[in-house]
Amino acid sequence: MSKPGPGFEEQPSVFDVADAEADEASALRGQADFAAGRVISHEAMKRWLLSWGASDELPPPKCGE
Repeated sequence: MSKPGPGFEEQPSVFDVADAEADEASALRGQADFAAGRVISHEAMKRWLLSWGASDELPPPKCGE
């Protein structure tokens, strides 16, 4: 594999930078949402996704469904 030419050096993406503090905060928010019941069931989400593009497309599911 050849090296990129001048001005075309590979830049790190936002996914290449580790941020343990942000990851931990995100995990804690997710756990709090789950504990409070702010979740959507797999079945409700699947029903909605399978309706995409249909003439009778369903509205997005709500928390607790």
